[in-house]
Order: sequence, then structure tokens, then C-alpha cells
Amino acid sequence: MTTLISPDELRALITAAAASPVVLDVRWKLGGAPGHGEYLTGHVPGAVYVDLDTELARHGKPQDGRHPLPDRHSLQASARRWGLHDGSPVVVYDADGNLGAARAWWLLRWAGVNDVRILDGGLPAWVEAGGELSLDDVVPEEGDVTLEPGALPTLALEDVADFARSGVLLDARAHERYRGETEPIDPKAGHVPGAVSAPTSANLGPDGRFLPAEALRKRFEAVGVSDDAHVGVYCGSGVTAAHEIAALSVAGFDAALFPGSWSQWCNHDLPVATGPEA
Repeated sequence: MTTLISPDELRALITAAAASPVVLDVRWKLGGAPGHGEYLTGHVPGAVYVDLDTELARHGKPQDGRHPLPDRHSLQASARRWGLHDGSPVVVYDADGNLGAARAWWLLRWAGVNDVRILDGGLPAWVEAGGELSLDDVVPEEGDVTLEPGALPTLALEDVADFARSGVLLDARAHERYRGETEPIDPKAGHVPGAVSAPTSANLGPDGRFLPAEALRKRFEAVGVSDDAHVGVYCGSGVTAAHEIAALSVAGFDAALFPGSWSQWCNHDLPVATGPEA
């Protein structure tokens, strides 16, 4: 199953007589206001607003990380609210590089939904392609999807240190956070020892779309990823790391997510590395 869908492909699906996708608007900014207000200023027709903080994560202790994965029951209830049925095709997007949308993409794939794609370029690309916008607050008929988490690999906190020694562990945060020069959110600065810096921002071109598969493949190969390597990804709280996994998927690589990410690691008594990578 492909990872991305273009605006023209999405328009064709929406206007088709059958198999119309469930479209999810996942506008979210770290530390910002909920994206529902932006959603109401214009969204893809039929798109349902998804709140990342309450529907794509659960609340936990600092030792769990800032965005722990939701439990199956809560995620299934949310997915049914969005109108998902078993076999429903799903398209996710946001208006800021698809960082939030990628979290929905990864969670649904992890929960066993096979046909989930990211609108390449997000809402700006939709508008640029001549797509119409709607202002209504879409409340679909409730779905009956059954979710079964575990379809995509994850890394538990206790497995990360060994993984960083035996595989390729990518840190998807900005270089300066990886090096420990700044840490605006979490209590400690630095990175997991052995991790390699690979910022999520480099997944996209100037137009906000994912780089071509060949370019992404070269990018990841340059930091040690290969077809034979075991690859894991973390970020600050497990949200933008999903974007990195989507980019790896476009490039033809599989990767495991460390859901707790740096926000979990640094809230435990674990080693912290600083400075440039080896």
C-alpha cells in the first residue's frame, strides 16, 4: 500500500461513486491552540477534525513521555467517531508539513488499518491544485471499525539502548536539540547514546511535499540506513518521528517507532549524550 496520495488522486476518490475515503484533518502545533478553529476556516470537503492531543495520544506521567500511545479502546472509539468501518480507505492531512497527520497515519496503520495515506503537501497543496474548501463542522455517521494494535513495530524504553548499539536509531529532532545545545521542552538536553541525527525537516522539499523516493533513500542511506539494517526512530514525544517513518516508507525502508521518545528517555535515570554525532 502506498504512503502518499496527491491532491488530484484524492479529488478523484472523493468524487467516485464508490469507496469514498474517510478524510481526517489533523491540524496541530506543539504548544499551540487546538486546531479546530483553523479547521473551521476551511478544510477538504467531508474532512473530519481530529484532535491529536486527546484522540491520538493519552495522558500519562512524565515517565511515560508527552504523547503516550492511546489504548485500543480509546483509539477505536475515536476512529468510529471519525466514521471508519472495516476496510475504509483513509486519507490524512494537516496544513503544516503533515507532521500531525503522520501521527494519525502511523497510529491507524499500527492499529491494523491497511489503506491509510497522507495527502502529499497537505492542505496548501490541495488549495494550490484548485481543491475546494468547506467551512462546516463535519459529524459523520458513526463507524464500526475494529482495531487491533501491533501491526507496526515499536521500541519499548528498556530496549532502546541495546537497539542503538545493534541497529540504526534515528533522532528526528532538530540538530541543535540532538547536540544538546538547546532544549525548549524537555527537562534534559542531548540524545540517546548511539543515536544518529536525521531531522524530520529534511524529509520535505521547499513546496512542503515529501522529497522523491530516490532522494529520500539517498538521504537515509547517508546516515546508515540500509535494507539489511534494523531501523528505529524517535523524536521529542513520538509525533514527528511518525513523519520520519512515513518518509522511510516512501524510500522503501521499514522502521520501528520509540513512542515515548526523548520525553520519556530523559525522565528516567538513563545516559544522555551531547555534542555532534560520531
